[in-house]
Amino acid sequence: MKLTILGGGGFRVPLVYGALLGDRAEGRVTRVVLHDVDAGRLRAIARVLAEQASGVPDAPEVAFTTDLDEALRGAAFVFSAIRVGGLEGRADDERVALAEGVLGQETVGAGGIAYGLRTVPVAVDIARRVARLAPDAWVINFTNPAGLVTEAMSRHLGDRVIGICDSPVGLGRRIARALGARPREAWIDYVGLNHLGWVRGLRIAGRDELPRLLDDPVLLGSFEEGRLFGADWLRSLGAIPNEYLHYYYFNREAVRAYREAERTRGAFLRDQQARFYAGVADPDVPALELWNRTRAEREATYMAENREAAGAGEREAEDLSGGYEDVALALMRAIARDERATLILNVRNRGTLSPLDADAVIEVPCLVDASGAHPVSVEPLPDHATGLVCAVKAVEREVLAAARSGSRATAVKAFALHPLVDSVNVAHRLVDGYTAVHPGLAYLG
Repeated sequence: MKLTILGGGGFRVPLVYGALLGDRAEGRVTRVVLHDVDAGRLRAIARVLAEQASGVPDAPEVAFTTDLDEALRGAAFVFSAIRVGGLEGRADDERVALAEGVLGQETVGAGGIAYGLRTVPVAVDIARRVARLAPDAWVINFTNPAGLVTEAMSRHLGDRVIGICDSPVGLGRRIARALGARPREAWIDYVGLNHLGWVRGLRIAGRDELPRLLDDPVLLGSFEEGRLFGADWLRSLGAIPNEYLHYYYFNREAVRAYREAERTRGAFLRDQQARFYAGVADPDVPALELWNRTRAEREATYMAENREAAGAGEREAEDLSGGYEDVALALMRAIARDERATLILNVRNRGTLSPLDADAVIEVPCLVDASGAHPVSVEPLPDHATGLVCAVKAVEREVLAAARSGSRATAVKAFALHPLVDSVNVAHRLVDGYTAVHPGLAYLG
């Protein structure tokens, strides 16, 4: 079975390949094709994968190409993890927004809108090519902003594109661990949009253990979200928010921390990964060893500014192990082998959340089998969460409209309507700033 990875020169590709190396069952992936626009990055990651596969019998064959159509033909699954504009683009997203005093994070607020505006046209082109060249393929989207990009692709691929994210997985794992339970034995009642969701219950053997967690300040202080949001606020919500909601609930503190940081997250990753790729270009450097060291530093510094602003301390060792690759592998297994699984995924709403239309992509638990991912019925969100979800979904729709029409006015509207952008004048200046630094936004007239 052929798996094509778009963004195949990306730093986290070895996580996916490592998961594939551990899959020995019948019907597993036997061929991996890496696609990227940067041949040098492809060669670097191919070196890491070769060292990963050393000594592993029947390791999936790896090929790489810069020809997108060649990469897609014959694929059973397409894993999309592209970054339009690279990490330089991410650093620019952060810089332009922070200069206006608003958040520039890559999936939230102004930065997420800028990233979406330049990514959606590319993702739509990929979706059209998949529909033409590999119509039976399933697309697993990890490209950020994941919910927005999945929805853009679903307009051409329907339910054959499914978005994944490691945030809900990590959150559920941490809550289960705090309660002394095994994550695999817990049912996580999670609902929202990508990077905008809440755990409202965690059932073990049919019993909801979340109230016990919320009533115990010691347990709440034992995991990252408890320290990040604070016990009082979590008890007020009656839920555990996805870590990205810290940008909404503590926006002033987050913006201040990012403005005071020596470098933004994007700039840090840009510089860090430049060193990694330069190092791997040296044939005498052990590629896998360098990748492991670089990854450890990357994971340890994740959302460091937010943790510092909240006094949440360092990340736990157990949270440095990733997770999205396990979701991707479980999703592929469930579809390819009809091994039924329950996973939190980004899929079309289909009436699951009544305030949103059927085609809106949401993030909820899904039952997955050979026919795809099917969202599980969930209880309505409280008013405060419904309002936020509807507001952000409205912004996503304006981004999609701007990408489709090329309308600069619609792009301004997308920025201006976002809850974290506080002025129409700021929205105009953001569009001016982003179009000045991103060639990929030249289509906005």
